[in-house]
Amino acid sequence: MSTYSLKIDAYSHIAPPRYRDALEKMSPKTVTYMIDPFPPLYDLDSRFRIMDRYQNLVQVIAPAWPAVEAIADAQKARDLARIANDEMAALVSKYPDRFPAAIGCLPMNNIDAALEETERVIEELHFRGILMYTPINDKPLDSPEFMPFYEKMAAYNLPILIHPMRNRDYPDYRTENESKYRVAFLFGWVYETTVAMTRLVFSGVFDRYPQIKFLTHHCGGMVPYLKERIKCFLDSGEMRRKDEVPRLSRAPIDYYKMFYNDTAIYGNLEGLECARAFCGVDHLVFAADFPLGDTEFGNRNYRQTINAIDEMHVSDEDRKKIYELNARQLLRLPI
Repeated sequence: MSTYSLKIDAYSHIAPPRYRDALEKMSPKTVTYMIDPFPPLYDLDSRFRIMDRYQNLVQVIAPAWPAVEAIADAQKARDLARIANDEMAALVSKYPDRFPAAIGCLPMNNIDAALEETERVIEELHFRGILMYTPINDKPLDSPEFMPFYEKMAAYNLPILIHPMRNRDYPDYRTENESKYRVAFLFGWVYETTVAMTRLVFSGVFDRYPQIKFLTHHCGGMVPYLKERIKCFLDSGEMRRKDEVPRLSRAPIDYYKMFYNDTAIYGNLEGLECARAFCGVDHLVFAADFPLGDTEFGNRNYRQTINAIDEMHVSDEDRKKIYELNARQLLRLPI
């Protein structure tokens, strides 16, 4: 059992009841499939019972799937995002000892509204970051229309949380119509994270907006494990001579190390050690994909992730960074 005084879950999903009901009116099948099987998303009593099993655990709450732009047109997506954000703000206000902060939901199919909502949630509601799904209605994160958003978030010096999404309608092979054996979810999401990171690196976002910060879900996708392959394919002089990758002011691998990464890989100790070796302990942030991630005897919780972090070959000071201090700094938390 971990004895560290505070654990800040920096990426905890939630769908407050009013937001869940709004989603259901718009897309009942989505709620049946994505929300209702996980009661802690919308039932606070269920959520609190799990949290109470772990001493001094707090959650930075973030919107649950689906992306609002995936199920609604531009105007309705704006309305859904506002409901989600107002509900999360109310929870932070009512339960500050449980929820020290929230992460904003944006209608990314309505960039003007997304920019306005960014200003509202950060300046008025005091949220500590924004969540973006990737891809955004099949558009890559380096699409030109999203650059004003990156400029704004860099100015706020608050992170963008990247959440991957890939459904069965992405077939594993071109000769098929849909993905099989849960490949789209199991491996596709990790792939989407890796692709998004790569597109952001080579679009020059980090050079253009030096203050920009991204936090990936599921510990940086494939990047930590494939470090040497990335260097071979993207850093080599041969590739640059062929103009297969654009020139950057730094080696590409250095930009990949600028991402912050959460620990939500289901208690995989070796995976956490690999990520730590790649990005450094200062870029690892505690999260368990709650309430969709860790399971213990069939119950959703934090046990696998906490056990793995406690077993990491790091100092107590570094462990405290992962559990608490990195989130405090990245999100500029008031606690």
